[in-house]
Amino acid sequence: MSKAVIHTSSTSSQSLVLRLQQSLNSCSKAVEADDIRQSEELISELVEFLSSISDAAISDPSDEDTQNNSIAVLSHIYSFLSSSSLDQAIVDALSFELPKAIAKFAGVSRRCCEIVDNIIDNFTTKCSPRDMISVLSEALDSYGKTIDAPGYVSALLRGVSKVFLSIQRRQFEQIKVALPILLNAVKAASFDLDDGDIGFKDLFEGAISIGKSILGTCQKLEGGPNGRLRGLLALYVLQIMTIVSVSTGDKVSSCLSFVQQLSSFFPYCGLKYADLVTDQGVDPLINLICGDETDDLMDCFSYVKHGAVLSVIWGHISDEVSQASGQDVSILINEIRNSHSNRWFAIGMMKYVYSFYELPWVLKKHATDFLLLITEHSNLQEMNEDMICSFVTPGLISTLQDILSVIMYTPDAELRKNAFVALKRVLADIPSSLRLDIMQVLVKTSTSSSMIVGTVQVAILLDCIRENLRNDYLKLREEKVFPSSTFWNASILDLVEFVLKPPNGGPPSLPEQSDAVLSALNLYRYVLITEKTGKTNNTGVVSRTNLQKVYNEWFLPLRILVAGITSENKSDHEQLGMDVMCGLNPVEFVLHRCIELVEENIKHV
Repeated sequence: MSKAVIHTSSTSSQSLVLRLQQSLNSCSKAVEADDIRQSEELISELVEFLSSISDAAISDPSDEDTQNNSIAVLSHIYSFLSSSSLDQAIVDALSFELPKAIAKFAGVSRRCCEIVDNIIDNFTTKCSPRDMISVLSEALDSYGKTIDAPGYVSALLRGVSKVFLSIQRRQFEQIKVALPILLNAVKAASFDLDDGDIGFKDLFEGAISIGKSILGTCQKLEGGPNGRLRGLLALYVLQIMTIVSVSTGDKVSSCLSFVQQLSSFFPYCGLKYADLVTDQGVDPLINLICGDETDDLMDCFSYVKHGAVLSVIWGHISDEVSQASGQDVSILINEIRNSHSNRWFAIGMMKYVYSFYELPWVLKKHATDFLLLITEHSNLQEMNEDMICSFVTPGLISTLQDILSVIMYTPDAELRKNAFVALKRVLADIPSSLRLDIMQVLVKTSTSSSMIVGTVQVAILLDCIRENLRNDYLKLREEKVFPSSTFWNASILDLVEFVLKPPNGGPPSLPEQSDAVLSALNLYRYVLITEKTGKTNNTGVVSRTNLQKVYNEWFLPLRILVAGITSENKSDHEQLGMDVMCGLNPVEFVLHRCIELVEENIKHV
């Protein structure tokens, strides 16, 4: 047979079937003659012939001729393989290459997909499970070379799910080796989908069929060593949960049925919402399954913690999902509200939702609703810092950073508003002795963002600090707290200095950092007025040394900078010049007021 590409659109189904029959007969004779080299060449030509037919059909879905050609060719192959007189050696020889070529037809039509499943079933029934796992895994590993990757992957996944159930020994080891390839293929194929694709349903049904086959294998081993296999199933389900969530798009309803099916594995796997959302349920599974395994195995489960918290969010979204998991989200929310540590762990886990760039905004919006619920009516009682685990703080900081990013980047006005409320609630939920330290870190790390984003984030944080100072001052007046346990300390001046006199030297960059500078000036003015009025000096703001330093090192250089920029743009009637002036006017006004206050206080110190 010639290796040239066959243009099937001008070729009748009958002639294609005739050429296919000749090719299959030639392959059979070569195998029976034990001519390995010739049989490999003939099978390679057969695969090329089939690829030309499938490529033609997929490239033009509206061409009925190419679809009919595909059905005719597939039907003949199925008939050939189903023959009771066919030698097993021929089936084995074809099984190494044919499944990959056959799976490409799955995206042609529903009828083709059915025949493809039958052909792959034929191979999985007649051939060694170990060989078929290897063959199908290799085929999945080459998904990027196919025209219709989602349909191709779906067909192979259904084949693998049947093979898993046929494994008779060392089930855990064989499934563990195959899963990284399967998960990578599902992840890659999902990027080529949207919720309107016919392949969307097929792909995730295929992925769930893998979970069902692992579950079936576990059940066959009941009473035996199935603990690690059950853990492997749990990690697989959480990883697929993330991939499904990413594929949601703007329509949550499109994925609910898949999420519900995945959640139905939770009771058997022992997955509890309370453990998943507080970061208690995943690490033990990873240690049990992966241990010191290779990076490939770890990489294929890189989204399991995302899946853990997303599972709970989905349960919050849908009662059907939470019921499938056998859990009650309302009970979970009350448990988290009543436990400091669980609440902080849950807040820390939200970073896996907020920082996940590919995740749709609609799920981040539901995650924010959940965060608002668990921080509502939470009764924070001050506690010693040594009662806070050292690894909680990094998680809180990461989540707060990500909430700030949501506020900056989301196109959804309601989400932006709710994220700001969540930011303030999370900050309020942290003991004041730790809260100021965390906010200092947030201010300093925000400057590493882009200029515009960073300066707005700093402005938001400084305004939150001013609100904390106001709340603490009322407590101080009523003698409910000691100054040492409040925001009223020298760290406040350090933060203002960080903005008005950046560590890299010189005054801040204007007008780019106008928002941050304005918030820093307002913060300083509030502290100075409050300390002077209350005849206190908890922050050191009214000491002569600090007043002189602020005047000479912060405000004078800033006034010179503002005056220079104003002079340059005052006569500029272009839009850019007018924008600069509008941005600097509030800064100039508050700066002059701060200078007047400092000069007045220096005279009276």
